[in-house]
Amino acid sequence: MSHLSYLLFVVAWFAIAAESRTHGTEPDRSKLPMELTPFEGKIGETYKGSESDWQGSVAAPEGAPNVVVILLDDVGFGQTSTFGGLIPTPNLEKLASRGLKYNRFHTTAICGPSRAALLTGRNHHQCGNGFLMEWATGFPNYSTMLPKSTATIAEVLKDNGYNTWWYGKNHNTPDWETTVAGPFDRWPSGMGFEYFFGFNAGETHQYYPVIFENTTPVEPNKSPEEGYHFMTDMTDRAISRMKFAKSVAPKKPFFMYFAPGAMHAPHHVTAEWRDKFDGQFDMGWEKYREIVFQNQLEMGIVPKGTELTPRPDWVPAWDGLSDEQKEVYTALFENFAGFFAFTDHEIGRLLDAVNGLPDADNTLVIYIVGDNGASSEGGPDGTLNEIMNLNGLPTVLSDVVENLDKLGGPESEPHYPVGWAWAGNTPFQWVKQVASHLGGTRNPMVVSWPARIQPDDKPRDAFLHLVDVVPTILEAAKVPMPGTVNGIEQKPLVGKSFLASFTDPGYAGRDSQYFEVLSNRSMYQDGWKANAQHTRPWRQDLAPGNWDKDRWELYNLAEDFSEAKDLAEEHPEKLAALKSVWKEAAERNEIYPLDDRGSARIAVPKPPVPGSDPNSTTYTYYAGATRIAEPAAPPMKNRSWTLTADVTTQGTETEGVVVGFGGVAAGLVLYLDKGTPVFDYNYFDDHTVVRGDEPLPPGDSTIAVAFDYAGGGAGKGAKISLKVNGEAVANGKMQATVGGRFGVDTFGVGEDSGQPVTNAYQPPFRFTGEIRQVVVEVE
Repeated sequence: MSHLSYLLFVVAWFAIAAESRTHGTEPDRSKLPMELTPFEGKIGETYKGSESDWQGSVAAPEGAPNVVVILLDDVGFGQTSTFGGLIPTPNLEKLASRGLKYNRFHTTAICGPSRAALLTGRNHHQCGNGFLMEWATGFPNYSTMLPKSTATIAEVLKDNGYNTWWYGKNHNTPDWETTVAGPFDRWPSGMGFEYFFGFNAGETHQYYPVIFENTTPVEPNKSPEEGYHFMTDMTDRAISRMKFAKSVAPKKPFFMYFAPGAMHAPHHVTAEWRDKFDGQFDMGWEKYREIVFQNQLEMGIVPKGTELTPRPDWVPAWDGLSDEQKEVYTALFENFAGFFAFTDHEIGRLLDAVNGLPDADNTLVIYIVGDNGASSEGGPDGTLNEIMNLNGLPTVLSDVVENLDKLGGPESEPHYPVGWAWAGNTPFQWVKQVASHLGGTRNPMVVSWPARIQPDDKPRDAFLHLVDVVPTILEAAKVPMPGTVNGIEQKPLVGKSFLASFTDPGYAGRDSQYFEVLSNRSMYQDGWKANAQHTRPWRQDLAPGNWDKDRWELYNLAEDFSEAKDLAEEHPEKLAALKSVWKEAAERNEIYPLDDRGSARIAVPKPPVPGSDPNSTTYTYYAGATRIAEPAAPPMKNRSWTLTADVTTQGTETEGVVVGFGGVAAGLVLYLDKGTPVFDYNYFDDHTVVRGDEPLPPGDSTIAVAFDYAGGGAGKGAKISLKVNGEAVANGKMQATVGGRFGVDTFGVGEDSGQPVTNAYQPPFRFTGEIRQVVVEVE
């Protein structure tokens, strides 16, 4: 049978099967999964007296739309041109011209929790995602272990006749469950998604991403020098699968969750895109806010009478900066703008492909422009190595100036400074992580559904939250939220469908919503909002405690769009009432215990890899053990250890990586260079290289690295000894080591997957000899 004949056969089979599933009564969709459709034929003693009737899976309700949910990362309310910002987003504008803009949509102020709320329709604490997986603690609401009682929208739609696909960022699988050992029920493929192509972390390197296809690690099909970028790769794959599915089963709706790593750091983009913004932000952040605010007023994004909130004391005045500071700060934001423009371009390709579908008009697109406000995690000065910042090490501006030629490229991990985050959230106060204020929680949203929505230039101003998305999709698809999924009774949805807002400009939205991240907390009710700001995102080392001493502010959002007028002293009774309501919400939504620890939570012991020995000090690996997440890898920081590799080589003809851990920002690697062993410890681009003096002899050899840690706390120095067959061949010494994390890359044997630890080779630089085993012994 030819390929064309087979394809026609498949299409015909699906058409017959689909037709056979439409007869009969409407199925009971209140419990999932559902049985096959009833057999409505006749069974006699032989086929001659019988009538066949094909059973099949239950189809989606008649007229159910395709659904595309696009979620960007770390975007401020005042960054896109669509909402008055100075970064052009023509494809977002095009989508808005075909649908509706929303200017009072809210997130949780941090990525993983926002995504949990979006996917489940429950508040983030209710589904175990009170904070991020890397900061998980042993409380159910902070474990990041999504419970079975909060099934995702994909699980519901899949069992109701939809295809379900996830592209991009997954920050909702616990670190220790992201290895080949699983379990996989909290991976996308275990949460109702039939296909996943993306990364399991808060961020990834866009040129050297840590990619999984379903549960299998895969590598990019070309190098950065050949034009590889993850944003393009995931877009290509999303378009391809969507078109293929519609070719085979044109009547079957799909749900696509498209979640790029953009605009989260590292901000990776080519000079071609970055150079488009040369000099465009020389006005500085105060003037940026003034310009954007006027745009927002003229466009109707913010209502008349809104006030622009003033510059806080934690943002320096632009005019008081040195020339060196201005040079670095503008370059970092120009790079971010280039990355954003490139991202808009790629999403435009996806939207163009959606518009080319035969049922494009019946496709609901929900484009959420950020999972929280603009990020200040670049610190006061920004950085070319954000992993170094996250480890608590300051940026030295002169070092950045000397390396600006690397900005946006594979050797950089850039992030802009705090001031640009503040500017990006115009007209609001505060930034990402600060859930108490709108700068952390209010993000733009655009919705398009040509079959049901008439375009409207005036923004919808309903007060909405991420938890409202699932109920809206379910109502659009005419699918109920089931009471049980896979036999597990479900927690009720807390969200409320905003489908009515598609045709009713006066739809008001939610009347109540709490917010809490890192003890930054807020309570909204009936137009009023009480806020308690507690921690500062760029000071992850600071846990102030003293929750009872937090100063609460009060705002009337019905009259004060930007939270500019604190009314706490004028209305103490209203403030007291809202504080009481917040406490009730905290009890009801499983918020307690409050925890303001930032980086200290990273050090909280996490569960071991399921099935591993938590008391072991010896870790044995074999060739092919790759893409092991840092928390699941051997604990090789802040302690002494020995790595021993048994290998077979052919002298100078053998090369490649024996063990690689980490990447561009920081890490370590043992490799052979034409047979000669080399150990390289990358301490934030300061490389300590210990190299043997000759190639290994042909045949079997043992290579060992003894790492003698100085002790006395985290990040201290170490002595290094490189041995071959028991004999020391080279020594080295370090004054400091990585005390926190190497970053988002992984541990592997036999290759350096993803980011290279050093530019001495091109990844993955696979080992060309034989690795019998690698043993890591820790003290």
